[in-house]
Amino acid sequence: MRRRRMNQLYIGNLSPATTAQDLRQLFGERQLPLPGQVLLKSGYAFVDYPDQNWAIRAIETLSGKVKLHGKVMEVDYSVPKKLRSRKIQIRNIPPHLQWEVLDGLLAQCGTVENVEQVNTDTETAVVNVTYATKEEAKVAIEKLSDHQFENYSFKISYIPDEEVSSPPPPQRSRRGAHSSRERGSSPGGSSQPKQLEFPLRMLVPTQFVGAIIGKEGLTIKNLTKQTQSKVDIHRKENAGAAEKPITIHATPAGCSEACRMILDIMQKEADETKSAEEIPLKILAHNSLVGRLIGKEGRNLKKIEQDTGTKITISPLQDLTIYNPERTITVKGSMEACSNAEVEIMKKLREAYENDVVAVHQQANLIPGLNLNALGIFSTGLSMLPSTPGTRGAAAATPYHPFAQSGRRRTGSSAYMSGLYGAPPASAFPHQHPLPEQEVVNLFIPTQAVGAIIGKKGQHIKQLAQFAGASIKIAPAEGPDASERMVIITGPPEAQFKAQGRIFGKLKEENFFNPKEEVKLEAHIKVPSFTAGRVIGKGGKTVNELQNLTSAEVIVPRDQTPDENDEVVVKIIGHFFASQTAQRKIREIVQQVKQQEHKHAQGAATSQQHSK
Repeated sequence: MRRRRMNQLYIGNLSPATTAQDLRQLFGERQLPLPGQVLLKSGYAFVDYPDQNWAIRAIETLSGKVKLHGKVMEVDYSVPKKLRSRKIQIRNIPPHLQWEVLDGLLAQCGTVENVEQVNTDTETAVVNVTYATKEEAKVAIEKLSDHQFENYSFKISYIPDEEVSSPPPPQRSRRGAHSSRERGSSPGGSSQPKQLEFPLRMLVPTQFVGAIIGKEGLTIKNLTKQTQSKVDIHRKENAGAAEKPITIHATPAGCSEACRMILDIMQKEADETKSAEEIPLKILAHNSLVGRLIGKEGRNLKKIEQDTGTKITISPLQDLTIYNPERTITVKGSMEACSNAEVEIMKKLREAYENDVVAVHQQANLIPGLNLNALGIFSTGLSMLPSTPGTRGAAAATPYHPFAQSGRRRTGSSAYMSGLYGAPPASAFPHQHPLPEQEVVNLFIPTQAVGAIIGKKGQHIKQLAQFAGASIKIAPAEGPDASERMVIITGPPEAQFKAQGRIFGKLKEENFFNPKEEVKLEAHIKVPSFTAGRVIGKGGKTVNELQNLTSAEVIVPRDQTPDENDEVVVKIIGHFFASQTAQRKIREIVQQVKQQEHKHAQGAATSQQHSK
């Protein structure tokens, strides 16, 4: 197997007097022990680290900061020229930086296919970025290197793009467990669809981590064996924090049993040490799923509380940052009650996730040429897109998520955490139309939200337009007491998807809607008047089917007077995916009617010619 070069470092500007032992000593003094050999050349050297986290720490600790024999060392990734392609790494990003701001900066340099945040123990954020072309990656390195943001200076390096030099893996690979998981099939090679993996994420007090692991790891080994699960305890995350995240990979029943055992371990430890009277269950969930857990007017959450005898609270949206796209669900009650609540909470979260997967694949089918890469729908920067296998059978690159594990490749269905709110590879949905048709959508937002959409000195709306590749304008208010304002979005289907998604997300993030319900907006699209009947269908059949399919409310006002372009308005009301699916379906119907009319006109012209 070919060894990955991802973490090989180049050490430059060395004095001729430098020895390999000098480097080992210097790295060791800074708690950066070198596990492998030091390859020393004249004036430079190469070293290897076992994972990316250590490599980043070495670069950030040493490069441009440490002298050896009177010369300031340079430390960076060692990337052969043949592997310098579309992938770059950006370090020293402020942890509180909003994703939309970062996306706007990245988009200035070209089309971003994927953004993957590296889970490090540094105070600042680190992301790996894949551009559509190597030329765009080069532009990004030139434009963004040392870019200043609130006293932080971006540090950028190429990282190996191994797809450049790696042939596709052969079809006939070993059918071990890892291989079958990557391909999304069962270990026996069956073509039956595999249930999507949805890990349970918990927060536990740091003081109980030792008890969960046990002496020589015996407790955690016993737990994983009994529940047939894989349990990752992220001890290195958030050094000094009072709580540590735990990720449990297993079947729903396995996750619940592991959760129950962990609660039991913590309760016993607390009783023995008399350190806490009651230990609540804390579940981490992606912000995009929480609305559906809560339910309309909080009904879902209230029902879980009533059925299990627990008290459930959810952390505020204001806590979300580039480092933290998760909400904390805190469950209080007896251990048995908390365990029962976990089952119901995870059931709701899994349902929401599975619905998103279905909705996204519908988008891929409904929008010709839609490139679902790096859409970044929500203001947290995480687009609601499941990772799907590329044409080579390899899993999509892992976008930013709090579940990342250094040195461990996330594949197959486990890509919910690594990819649901990331993006599929470019090859999954190739562009079919070089110049897609421009569409106009009027989206209605609360009047008080206009400032948030425009941003300080118009910065947000400019970044949004640039990111989406659309024209975005806010129409004047219809009157002094108008409760809504119209946002006019002009652009191809992909741009509409990105722009509208970001607006939905911004309104949710800024609390313009009740935190216990999903954002629903009204959108207007215009269709030729001669197609309106087909959108409605005989006896309203088509419009009713549309509503059942998309969960959006679709209204075609009767007795409309067509405008100067002989067009009438169709109103669509719903949450983001519902609205998008309805828009695409209506455009599809209109296109079909136009094609039929065109064929009919051609046929009529041919008949006239023959009759002459």
